[in-house]
Amino acid sequence: MKRSIAVCFFLCIAAAGFPQAFTADGLRCEYKQDPQGIETPHPQLGWQLRSAGRNVLQTAYRILVADDPALLQRGTGNMWDSRKIVSGASLQVPYQGKALLPAKKYFWKVMVWDNHGNTSAWSNTASWQMGLPEAKDWAQAQWIAYDVIHDTAIIAPHVHLNGKKSWGTRRNVLPLLRKRFTIQKPIKSATAFICGLGHFELSINGEKAGDHFLDPGWTDYRKQALYVVFDLTHRLRQGDNAIGVMLGNGFFYIPGQRYRKMTGAYGLPKMIMRTVIEYTDGTVEDIVSDQSWKTAASPVIFSSIFGGEDYDAGLEQPAWNTSTFDDSRWRPVMATTGPAALDAQTADPVKVMEKFRPVAKQQVKPGTWVFDLGQNFSGIPALTVRGNKGDTVRIYGAELINDDGTANQRATGSPSYFTYILKGSGQETWQPRFSYTGFRYLEVRCLPADSHQRAPQLIDIEGWHVRNATAAAGSFACSNPLFNRIDTLIDWAVKSNMVSLFTDCPHREKLGWLEQTYLMGSSVHYGYDIALLNRKMIADMMQAQYPDGRIPEIVPEFTAFTPPFDESPEWGSAAIILPWYHYQWYGDKQTLTESYDMMKRYVRYLQGRATDNILSHGLGDWYDLGPNRPGFPQMTKAGVTATATWYYALTIMEQVAKLLGKPADEKEYRQQAATVKTSFNQRFFDPQRLQYDSASQTANAIALFTGLAEPQHRAAVLSALVQDLHSRNYALTAGDIGFRYVLRTLEQAGRNDVIFAMNNRDDVPGYGYQLKNGATALTESWQALPVVSNNHFMLGHLMEWFYSGLVGIRAAGDAVAFNKIIIDPGPVGNMDWARAAFQSPYGLIASGWKKQDGLFELEVEIPANTTAVIYLPATSASVITESGRLLRTTGSVRIHGFENGKARIRVGSGQYHFSVKN
Repeated sequence: MKRSIAVCFFLCIAAAGFPQAFTADGLRCEYKQDPQGIETPHPQLGWQLRSAGRNVLQTAYRILVADDPALLQRGTGNMWDSRKIVSGASLQVPYQGKALLPAKKYFWKVMVWDNHGNTSAWSNTASWQMGLPEAKDWAQAQWIAYDVIHDTAIIAPHVHLNGKKSWGTRRNVLPLLRKRFTIQKPIKSATAFICGLGHFELSINGEKAGDHFLDPGWTDYRKQALYVVFDLTHRLRQGDNAIGVMLGNGFFYIPGQRYRKMTGAYGLPKMIMRTVIEYTDGTVEDIVSDQSWKTAASPVIFSSIFGGEDYDAGLEQPAWNTSTFDDSRWRPVMATTGPAALDAQTADPVKVMEKFRPVAKQQVKPGTWVFDLGQNFSGIPALTVRGNKGDTVRIYGAELINDDGTANQRATGSPSYFTYILKGSGQETWQPRFSYTGFRYLEVRCLPADSHQRAPQLIDIEGWHVRNATAAAGSFACSNPLFNRIDTLIDWAVKSNMVSLFTDCPHREKLGWLEQTYLMGSSVHYGYDIALLNRKMIADMMQAQYPDGRIPEIVPEFTAFTPPFDESPEWGSAAIILPWYHYQWYGDKQTLTESYDMMKRYVRYLQGRATDNILSHGLGDWYDLGPNRPGFPQMTKAGVTATATWYYALTIMEQVAKLLGKPADEKEYRQQAATVKTSFNQRFFDPQRLQYDSASQTANAIALFTGLAEPQHRAAVLSALVQDLHSRNYALTAGDIGFRYVLRTLEQAGRNDVIFAMNNRDDVPGYGYQLKNGATALTESWQALPVVSNNHFMLGHLMEWFYSGLVGIRAAGDAVAFNKIIIDPGPVGNMDWARAAFQSPYGLIASGWKKQDGLFELEVEIPANTTAVIYLPATSASVITESGRLLRTTGSVRIHGFENGKARIRVGSGQYHFSVKN
């Protein structure tokens, strides 16, 4: 999918590209197309302009909103008619109409005017549906369950690792719940609002609703849970109907068996649901969860988010979720309570996104086979089997295999497995519903119910990749095969750790370590549209913040780690850096405003932890490369990265305060940053050698990137950074915190040659080394050690450089949501070409360069309603053309000067083809 974005662009750029008419399309409400569950009273609307012309800017817009699409067709907005508003805004435009009602659906369209006197036709109609923002909107729906937990059995936050032996196995019942009801009138629409904890699967009249996996997203269940919205209009019918719900554990309840990173319980599985049925006669009926529902144990006999899942098909009750099923033997549900806050799940759901078939298999012992799927990914097994009732198929997922070919789970948590017990009725298919893991290999053990019988026959097996279903936003390709493989390596780690939050790994921990949200943020932003995931994680941080302002290292904080794994400035500062980056990438000022109190409180917390304006606690440059086994930093003092991150956060706070119109705060943060800068340089800068701390790559790079290095010393510090790399034959040492700053510093200094030398190799620990040693997803350690995770994305920062440095697509310093674009390609080394495309909030940005026989060519696409500055490798003596026409210092596309061996060209929207002959 990602690759197709670039391929399409580079095949079409020479043609018309955009439709010939001037139009507004790509309508979004709160970042989504036709979303459900909107809770804000003023949803933010947005659209993209399409035009075949150049230099197109929006000058005005008009929005119509109605509660009936027929009104829009007649040109009437009974909820809101903005009239013609003179403005270039096409993102984050707040709804300003009449009050919106819970569960109600609204329809809207927009027309726009441009700077060339063109007026668009009305856009196609889009919609949004409101959620249930208040407790009263749930129409008396109750939390219901098979059983309820005693207060003494609640373990929240969870206990790290296995807990007490006296707690026992704590194996719980995973329930089925059902409700039969009758519809007597024609239906206009039907919508379900449902939360099932830890996870749920909803079915209507025997068929699963939607294609989601692991709904709802993870939260701190002591404070909040998320509900999911489903359109049931075409699933319900006049006459008898049935709702069926199956519940799983997730992080809500972690039993005391098998491998687990933590053990605990917020409660036993439970659910709440309101189904709103609107009839064609205008009346409305609610079907809600209450004590009229029935429940029974499901065939899922064990479920752990870490340890796997077991399913006994012999316990199935056929047609249990249909209206004809006899539930007289089922027990009534129990009414219970739920989390204090119940909010809509606005981020995209997790889904099955790809399926892998084995590329090789090996029988390692009688009845046991190991299948190689060729790719390490987050997922579940899916099997087809035949055998006798009670036969068992047990599946162990693994990233690596042992010398004897069996599954190696030493680094990912052992034992963790999936079990299917056959019902003995011919060919049977199954896949887990409430647990997943990370694997490349599947060890399958076929065990007969009776030793005198034949083992069950495995007919087929696949691996199903599950991840957040957010849309791909970018693609990259180049003439360097190693870089293409590195891009894929990083991408698989990103995809494997993108669920309802960004995890560290899909197996051993599945935890939301915060440093990667911003350090890897730009790399992920180029590849995927993660606006809604950002907002989810920012909300999680707001929930997790302690009264004293502290932000834990993991969010949600399912378990409370002991120091130094409980709190580090480089991790907690995500509470400041991520909302700011989110604003820069998507223009979301509202989220920034909502985050501001959290940001202020965290700054105050760090101030209280500092001694003489220096922070020295935390994990530091985690997993850097030094003489010892990786983990705690070996090359850079923790105080360097902690204090530098604090300083960087203060500079961001100054900008945020200015943006939000808080001059007193702006002054305070500016002064505080200056004080920290002075102390940092006094403590860590060597004025004789003109370098920081131990002159490690991380120490010098982070001082340069954050602006701690004084202007008169920047060149010398950069030289020290390059010298360290040169002295190591360009081998890297920076870790989780420092490596991004090394890349960003070198790119900003125009030293793409050094980045190329560092990464275009496989002989020392790094990306190429991991590939050489068989990795198919980015690993936790630069050395691809088998004793740690082999699917981590925390070190994937080179992906950002592929887009920003090599192809040269980036936002200008004062840009918001890429409304001002820089195209500054970095041809380097022996590369012949590189190209990338990125779907920005304003539309597609694409850049592709190639060089051959002294000719440099660059093809660019800039979306409407934006401007760009393009840099070409040229001097005043070069011959520069655009679409075959000689460029001069006059005309609509003209040269605006030369600097540092580059020609500077300013353009508006459109497609351009430049060539440079030196």
